[in-house]
Amino acid sequence: VMSILLHGDAAFAGQGVVYETFHLSDLPSYTTNGTIHVVVNNQIGFTTDPRMARSSPYPTDVARVVNAPIFHVNADDPEAVMYVCNVAAEWRNTFNKDVVVDLVCYRRRGHNEMDEPMFTQPLMYKQIHKQVPVLKKYADKLIADGTVTLQEFEEEIAKYDRICEEAYTRSKDNKILHIKHWLDSPWPGFFNVDGEPKSMSCPPTGISEDLLTHIGNVASSVPVEDFKIHSGLSRILRARLEMTKNRVVDWALAEYMAFGSVLKEGIHVRLSGQDVERGTF
Repeated sequence: VMSILLHGDAAFAGQGVVYETFHLSDLPSYTTNGTIHVVVNNQIGFTTDPRMARSSPYPTDVARVVNAPIFHVNADDPEAVMYVCNVAAEWRNTFNKDVVVDLVCYRRRGHNEMDEPMFTQPLMYKQIHKQVPVLKKYADKLIADGTVTLQEFEEEIAKYDRICEEAYTRSKDNKILHIKHWLDSPWPGFFNVDGEPKSMSCPPTGISEDLLTHIGNVASSVPVEDFKIHSGLSRILRARLEMTKNRVVDWALAEYMAFGSVLKEGIHVRLSGQDVERGTF
C-alpha cells in the first residue's frame, strides 16, 4: 500500500493540517512509512497572487520541516513528470519517508464558473490564453517524432470520448444511488441489495450493574501490592471507589467503564496521544 495525497498549491501552504501531518509522518504510532504528496501548483491558488498568500517562495516549503525531498517539475512536460514520479516512488519505497512532487502548471479557466481570472491576473491570463494545451503539445511532439501517427492519436481521443459519452448516457438510466460504492470500507450487511442502509436499530449494548461495579473497583485499585503511588493519584482512586460504591459516575469513570466493558469481551482497545499517556483522560 502506498499513500498518495493530492494537494492544491494554496492549500498546501495554507492549511494547518498539512504541516500537522508532516510532523506525524515519522512518529512510531502514526507513520504511513512515507506519503507521496502531489501538489497541483497553478501558481495562483484560488485567486490570490502568491506574494499576498504566503511568506515563502514555494508553496511546498512547508515540507522542509521534515527534510522531505521536493521535486519541482514542469507539468507541460509529461515525460519529466513521469520520471519525477518514478523517482518519488522509489525514494518512498527505499527510505520510507515523505516526498513531494510539485507540478508547476497553470489553470486555463477561473477558480469556478463565476470567476473571471482576467480581473485578478490579467497579465498571466494573457500568457495562458497563448499556451498550447499540454495534450496537443505532447501529441504534436510524438507525431513529429514518428512515435505515433495522427490517426492513432485521433483514434485514442475518440475512444476516450466514447467511454465518457457512454458512461454519461448510462447515468441517466440509474434510478438508485449506490452509496456503498463510495465507502472506502463497505460494512458487510449494512446495506440492502438496492444500496440503501438497512434499518438503523441498534442491538442492546447495556451490561449488568455487577459488571459495572467490578470494573469500577478494578479501576480504583492498584494492581501491585505494597506499591507506593503518588498521593495525588491515590486521592483520585479513593474518589473513584467512593463513586462506585454510591452508584455515581463522572466522565472519567464512565469512559473507564466503557473501555473496561469492551476489554472484558476480549476486544483490544488502543489509546494514543500525550493526554492519554500522562493520564489527563
